Amino acid sequence: MLDTVKRVSIYQPEQPGLKFPEIPSFATPAQERRHRRERLVAACRAFALHGLDYGFAGHLTVRDPEHPHLYWTNPMAVHFSQVKLSNLILADHSGRVVEGGHAINRAGFVLHAAVHEHHADIVAMCHAHTVYGVAYASLGRALPPITQDAAVFFEDHVVIADEGGKVAVETDAGHKVAAAFKGVKAAIHQNHGLITCSRHSIEAAAFWFIALERCCQQQLLIDASGVAPQLVPPDKARYSREHVGSEYIGWLHFQPIWAQLVQTQPDMFE
Repeated sequence: MLDTVKRVSIYQPEQPGLKFPEIPSFATPAQERRHRRERLVAACRAFALHGLDYGFAGHLTVRDPEHPHLYWTNPMAVHFSQVKLSNLILADHSGRVVEGGHAINRAGFVLHAAVHEHHADIVAMCHAHTVYGVAYASLGRALPPITQDAAVFFEDHVVIADEGGKVAVETDAGHKVAAAFKGVKAAIHQNHGLITCSRHSIEAAAFWFIALERCCQQQLLIDASGVAPQLVPPDKARYSREHVGSEYIGWLHFQPIWAQLVQTQPDMFE
């Protein structure tokens, strides 16, 4: 039953006894590892559902709960829709695969390993080459708070110009990107695309990526109209971010996606 005393969001019901998603707890590292791996697979499947695939580009990672110097990630050259528990790989910060039979994406290793290594608090990270995110990234500008949805990223994302447009296959490139990720949940990497991270869960990182892609689409539509939008004032943007832009809310948003995938794609647990 939901603990109504330890509420972390106004969206959690005050009335006891109602059905509502609960953040899980784990008795052993093995239980938490299984949970994280399942949600990583679900995040990949969600990316496929939202059309966020582009050949072999795109990589999602989540830190191992028992061995934080290792992280789980999707296999190289396997479509997001075909990722399952049995083909996930476990890698270290040097890019060496320590569990699993598939190769690791070199660019994914360079970016993700650097971020995980520089920021011990970051649990999960997502990057993909998406239509609207890549297009918006070419502008080299932050996302303005044109809507309540966009406000969740207000003062909580950065634009990274370093290494923009250059394929990140050299270790130094990853370190430059990692240095910019302090205290934010998202980045727009100029001429490259979107990156999100979470200090909470892979579910939060995945949902905020989906949300950021959607916000980029909306912004490009507004730009194309030629009409200047009315921006959400800074104080109201911060208020919205506080209530609907937290790690917990990102996790909560992912729960109906998870439930749908469990019902419609049981092969992801193979």
